[in-house]
Amino acid sequence: MTASSPSRPVVELDRLTRAFGGRTVLDGVSLNIGRGELFGLLGPSGSGKTTLIKLMTGIDRADSGTVRLLGERMPQLAMLQRFGYMAQSDALYNELTARENLVFFASLYGLSGARRNERIRAALSVVDLLGHLNKPVSAYSGGMKRRLSLAIALLHEPELLVLDEPTVGIDPALRQSIWKELLAMRDNGTTIVLTTHVMDEADKCDRIGLIRDGRLTAVDTPEALKARSGASTIEEAFIVLGGGVRS
Repeated sequence: MTASSPSRPVVELDRLTRAFGGRTVLDGVSLNIGRGELFGLLGPSGSGKTTLIKLMTGIDRADSGTVRLLGERMPQLAMLQRFGYMAQSDALYNELTARENLVFFASLYGLSGARRNERIRAALSVVDLLGHLNKPVSAYSGGMKRRLSLAIALLHEPELLVLDEPTVGIDPALRQSIWKELLAMRDNGTTIVLTTHVMDEADKCDRIGLIRDGRLTAVDTPEALKARSGASTIEEAFIVLGGGVRS
């Protein structure tokens, strides 16, 4: 296996195809994402965003094509400690407290002792849940569960963060705070890939991939996409370049 290097893309997707029940969900998607890049996937429901994320993280396998993360061929169990993943649906143990959930996931990431406790407090601080550390997750609201899922993804300070609609159900003030943290992590060299339906979030990304009907219709910076489409907003650019309106 080939180790990643600073010059090699952190995410390498080559001609990924995936079908379910005879319906093609991803159709020959190729994409490279560089180290320290904040990359957004923007597309309507059913466009293939979540399927692409699942192939990227090794949860699902492509029918054809290859995925490499940090230079390693996916899927691969050993990669769990090198990237953080937040799914669209919260994968939490409701009968456990927030702390017990975090301790469990910390063990999967190889964290223990003082370092584990330090990272639990730091991750919960980012999502403003320190005051709810010992509350059973069954008593959490939907928004609190999203925040705990994000804390779990941040727990081991991964080189790569893959986030599927991370701010859905989170109030505007906390969403702003979370984005401040994501941008700081990006500036410190963490590669971040996220899906979103929120246009102002897409505008914060270094590059955006517009996806529709399982194909990337455009990949570029927000400003370049707006300039190419003659649009003043990302929403307008998506309608033109994403295939909603033919110009």
